[in-house]
Amino acid sequence: MHRWEGIDEFVAIAAAGSFKAGAEALGLSTTHMSRAIAALEARVQAPLFHRTTRTVRLTDTGRVFLDHCSRIVAERDEAIAMISEGGEPQGDIRITCSTAMGERFIAPIVRRYASSHAKLRISIDLTNRLVDLVGEGYDLAIRTGQLAESRLIGTRIASRRLHTCAAPAYLDRQGRPGKPGDLSRHECLVGTSPLWRFQRGGRAESIRPKGRWRCNSGGAVAEAAIAGMGVCQLPEFYLLPHIASGALEEVLDDFRPDDEPIWAVYPQRRHLLPKISGLLDLLRAELPAALARQA
Repeated sequence: MHRWEGIDEFVAIAAAGSFKAGAEALGLSTTHMSRAIAALEARVQAPLFHRTTRTVRLTDTGRVFLDHCSRIVAERDEAIAMISEGGEPQGDIRITCSTAMGERFIAPIVRRYASSHAKLRISIDLTNRLVDLVGEGYDLAIRTGQLAESRLIGTRIASRRLHTCAAPAYLDRQGRPGKPGDLSRHECLVGTSPLWRFQRGGRAESIRPKGRWRCNSGGAVAEAAIAGMGVCQLPEFYLLPHIASGALEEVLDDFRPDDEPIWAVYPQRRHLLPKISGLLDLLRAELPAALARQA
């Protein structure tokens, strides 16, 4: 049996909602569709559809299998189109990024990329949740810090600087920390990072901040610091305008860590597709300048 046999039929039936409609979409007979699905189910050793006289529904196995098969079919068709149409970026790109960075920086760059390539369809999921790229079918993620996922490839596209700040009134009241260890006596306003990083003389140090206020929004953390609730450590695009205005005061500047890397992360081989490689090139070219302008 050919390794591709049944996959197109399976995807077509799932999309159309019936064997008849799927057959019409492919220009095949319903008899052929039934035989192809029966053979495919025998190969995977599991039923893919619940069938009644009136409805066809995916089984749990079928839903999982459909995600992979849909991507296989899309990438095959995209590869053929890439050769026949001179490598023009086209098809679907699913991207995930943290909310604040996505709204301020990534979405505008991706929007310009989509505007330049009419055959692209872009979906951006802005979330602070750590998404499983492979399991959830994403093409690209924008992440910061150290990468641990071995199934993925990371390309560094920019860097961002971290600052540790508090409101002057809070520091007048509670004292100014002279070293990272002094933060144990302060209220720390905790964001998405479980560790705060510091560095001096080539020696890196991390602390686990503790406090009575925690939020997964950097903007909300910065506002809490401005309100005098404690000390925060955040990327500079949240803080520099408030430092410049005097609403926040930087502390522990002598212990500022190295700039944090920003990565474009993707499953292996995805970067070989023109739609991904072109976007990576644009992100590398534009994101550092966008971050610098914001700062």
